[in-house]
Amino acid sequence: MAYNKKEYRRKRIKNRIRKIVSGTPVRPRMSVFRSNRDIYVQVIDDEAGVTLVSASSKLPDIASQKVTKCEKSKLVGKEIASRAIAAGINEVVFDRNGYLYHGRVKSLADAAREGGLKF
Repeated sequence: MAYNKKEYRRKRIKNRIRKIVSGTPVRPRMSVFRSNRDIYVQVIDDEAGVTLVSASSKLPDIASQKVTKCEKSKLVGKEIASRAIAAGINEVVFDRNGYLYHGRVKSLADAAREGGLKF
């Protein structure tokens, strides 16, 4: 097996989610990737295979702040919400990408909801 147990488990959960969740032009998919240091989020139209909007904790205004990873996730959530609304996207389908819905993933989702996105 090429994966360790944790990666293999996440991959199986991710595949199970992706069978159901798909982004359309009307309601694109908001996908989250979480590394040990940073968090990345994309709003994707799966029918066209195009990333419409993206944000991450590596953006200069977010990376320069000395806050916890969970607080950086909140900043990324607010940023993706403002960018999506500027692009004319109000509703998305949330794809947690196999990660548990707590901690950084949950704080990003809550901040995006506060920013005006519906999912």
